[in-house]
Amino acid sequence: MLWKTTVLIAIAVLMTGAAPASKAPKVPTAKAPATKAAPKADTPAAKPGPAGFVDARDPASMVALLATAGAKGEIAHREADSVFLTVTSATVAFTAQFAGCDAQGRKCAVVLFDNQNAGASPTLGQVNAFNQTSATCRSYQDKAGKAHVLYSTLLFANDSSERITQQLAAWRGCLAEFGSFVKDPTAYLAEAP
Repeated sequence: MLWKTTVLIAIAVLMTGAAPASKAPKVPTAKAPATKAAPKADTPAAKPGPAGFVDARDPASMVALLATAGAKGEIAHREADSVFLTVTSATVAFTAQFAGCDAQGRKCAVVLFDNQNAGASPTLGQVNAFNQTSATCRSYQDKAGKAHVLYSTLLFANDSSERITQQLAAWRGCLAEFGSFVKDPTAYLAEAP
């Protein structure tokens, strides 16, 4: 599925404005009504910054950004230097783990998105073959034999809301790609070069 990976990369490049616009497949988006999640008592609300700026290193800011996309994010719990979010929309539920965070659970270094496929589980060999077809999405099989898809990105103090929106679009692309894969792993992998 090298061509599918190429399409995902092309979409990301087009979103940055680095290449001229062309007709590319749309990445599926969540269409749930926007819901503003209330911050937990120990997490201050996301602070508005300069136009186009979002402190993506702060999980509360990600919750606010997800709400603008029609998804509901909630801080589930914290462990050591990690903050875990649960995210739901009309079409999908997933988790987001922020890691490398400071003592207040902010200024995190990376976020890892994870979605477990509730349906059929591909074999470990098929999961490995899927990983060879994608430049950005990764899959693994948990101890219960359920397949997951992952996407992670580094977070920076000067991240713009545009960059984080691009990362969320790449994650949606992973969800769509993985959904096609788990629907029929044999047919999906047969199309791979």
